[in-house]
Amino acid sequence: MSVPELLDDARARLAEAGAPREALGELVAPRRILGLARAPRIERRGSAWHLGALLLTDDAVLATGEIVRARQEARRGYTAESQRQRSELAAAARRGGFAEGETVHLGWRVLQPDAPDAPLALQDGIPSIRWSAAGGLMPLDAYLAERVSLLIDPPAGT
Repeated sequence: MSVPELLDDARARLAEAGAPREALGELVAPRRILGLARAPRIERRGSAWHLGALLLTDDAVLATGEIVRARQEARRGYTAESQRQRSELAAAARRGGFAEGETVHLGWRVLQPDAPDAPLALQDGIPSIRWSAAGGLMPLDAYLAERVSLLIDPPAGT
């Protein structure tokens, strides 16, 4: 099967099963009002099924980026700057209207399913995916079958 056919098959299985979707967002720096800067917020840009290294929408396939959970801003002490930045992103998602605890994907990018584009690739003519930065290529049909099954019927306790 071709990449578009594999993706369409996965979409059909997910839609039929009513699999949960997660929000796509984009960080927006609001314009100043009377010269005063306002806090950035994350605006909703749609939703997608999260399949590991891929996000699958109704009409596109995306590479995942950063994932945050929306939460109210709170003063906290941080031991690392990266913790502070993640907390600021979570607060920006909440300011953007996402529900408390809602998962939001940021920094995603559209992939062309018919062109080799990381993480998608053709290996010996077989559509494949690089499922992690250090991982090797895996056949896309097996990867999608596994990920769709996990999303439709997650293991107990997850």
